[in-house]
Amino acid sequence: MKVIGVDVIGGSVRSRSRRPTYAFVVMVDGEIVEETEVTRFRLLRRLAEERPDILAVDSIQELAVDQHELYGFLQSMPPGTRLVQVTGGERQESLAQVAGRYNLRFNRLSPYDEARTIARVATLGSGAEVIAFEDTSTITVSRHRSPGRGGWSQNRYVRKIHGAVLRKAREIEAELVASGVRYTKQETRAFGGTSRVVFELQVPRDQVPVSGYHGGDVQVRVFGKRLERIRFVPQRARARYLIVGIDPGTTTAYAALDLDGNLLALRSSRQLTMADLVEELTRVGRPLVIASDVREMPFSVEKVRRSFSAIPFTPKSEISVDEKLEAARPYACKNDHERDALTAALEAHRHYAHRFQSLLRRVPGGVDLDEVRAGIVRGLSLEQVLEGLRVRPPVPVPAPAAPQETTVDEGDERCRLLEGQIKRLRTLVREFQEESTKKDREIARLEARLQRFRARSAARALESAEIAARDAEIESLRSRLRREEKNVRRLKRRIAQLRRFEEARLDPTGIPLKVLESFTRDAVRRLSDTLGIQENDLLYVTKTDGWGRTSIRELAGQQVRGLVLNTPGLEQVDPQLVRLCREYDLALVPGAMVGVRISGPVGTVDAERLAEAERLWMAGQEAYRREVQEAMLEGMLREYQSERGKEVRRRG
Repeated sequence: MKVIGVDVIGGSVRSRSRRPTYAFVVMVDGEIVEETEVTRFRLLRRLAEERPDILAVDSIQELAVDQHELYGFLQSMPPGTRLVQVTGGERQESLAQVAGRYNLRFNRLSPYDEARTIARVATLGSGAEVIAFEDTSTITVSRHRSPGRGGWSQNRYVRKIHGAVLRKAREIEAELVASGVRYTKQETRAFGGTSRVVFELQVPRDQVPVSGYHGGDVQVRVFGKRLERIRFVPQRARARYLIVGIDPGTTTAYAALDLDGNLLALRSSRQLTMADLVEELTRVGRPLVIASDVREMPFSVEKVRRSFSAIPFTPKSEISVDEKLEAARPYACKNDHERDALTAALEAHRHYAHRFQSLLRRVPGGVDLDEVRAGIVRGLSLEQVLEGLRVRPPVPVPAPAAPQETTVDEGDERCRLLEGQIKRLRTLVREFQEESTKKDREIARLEARLQRFRARSAARALESAEIAARDAEIESLRSRLRREEKNVRRLKRRIAQLRRFEEARLDPTGIPLKVLESFTRDAVRRLSDTLGIQENDLLYVTKTDGWGRTSIRELAGQQVRGLVLNTPGLEQVDPQLVRLCREYDLALVPGAMVGVRISGPVGTVDAERLAEAERLWMAGQEAYRREVQEAMLEGMLREYQSERGKEVRRRG
């Protein structure tokens, strides 16, 4: 692989007085073979001569002022050369950060050292390729000179130019046919031939078998179709390794660090499930270590760890609150859950930091440090990791042989060979043109035949229009029948559930209740669709997670008798939930007090125990009302005293 790295020595593309000069480094298969200084014009000339695989820069702003000029620069580059910005795409890093990932050091004050580093990290796959053209190309064959007004020989002169354009277009068309490239052609007819021929190709610019040309009468331009906005495509679409700290619970939080300890993501949410957490971490990177802030890793965190096959980490002893506050002080944590998750991630990074630091002296330059660190964390030795990465010294490139002098006899023989080759190519072009003419006639014949077939097919389609309409009506009726059958099955299930509920109501010793999966609006809506929620219904709530004011307000508005919770007592319930239910006068009853018996979507409770539990709730409700009334009276008294004091001060 041949890579050219450039870095600005002096000047700028934005300056009109001092144009930029670049440090120019050529690297072949990891070995530097040339270093020199070039101007921007000379840079394009050297690219055309060397035709490298990659032109690497640390910023495209060193090559062009704006996007329009960058399009022109990319158009001037050889088709097979890719422009790579080694510091990244839309989100750039410094060259020192990029080189540090491969354990490379360089002198920031030396443009040649920076150019060498740029070429090396581009060879290792760092950076993003600059994409400015679509996968379509255009070849334009046109006149290279204007006919002008002319004189006596004007017509002959015009025929000569237009004939040359036509011949060149036919030669290009023969090359496209021989290469098997699909194309469309547009010709502008003119006196004596054509003045302009445009070929539209469905291939990228680097796969076009024709190159640009400027002759006496004809010019050929090859260019790709521009994108509306320049894109950056990473050379290696590899996600970075992560050290993730997770704090599970009603509010789930996570913190993601890279292997250098930089914070990449910090988030908490009450609606964040473990599946959502796995999806979000996948978007951030590849979790290498999953950490918890407690000695025994929670089961939910263990499930996340297994889904990534990550390495577990737990602290040797419980981390105190003061230590957590001190560790999370430099970061903006929104709540305690984010603080705990961040502390777990920082503790895991601190555990591996000394190992990572010792690797810098032992890992050879040019190796991806993240891959080495990941192998060390997984328990491999440094030798095993390097063997897995297949680290080998660069293959030395032999020095170019000195050019040999060509004698006059050898030059004459070469000219004769080239003339013979030209004659054979001209014969081949004539054969291609004749073959193209035959194919054009064959295409015209097949198109006429295809048109006749289409006409007959259209006639048959008109005859079968009524059948098609009937088929469509039948299909519509079948779809409607399937919907009705589905509705019938749903209603049958609802009738069976209602029958079971009515049977439970016949039990003289128990009071029936309906099972509500959770406090969410979706669960309330599903229960309304199946069993329905009526006035004085008793509901059994299996999970209190995800409750909201809207759900409580809806249940209170339907005037249900009360809610039986799957808890031993009200002490285990969220105090905010209890206060909200007292505000809406919605009774809460612990399931352990009333003897809940569940059978599918319905169940029963003991009547006497329910009455006792409701009596206790009402006693607490009376105390709550007195507390509210006392608070209201105290507020009114304070307001009266304030107003009275203002009036006394005003009179005095």
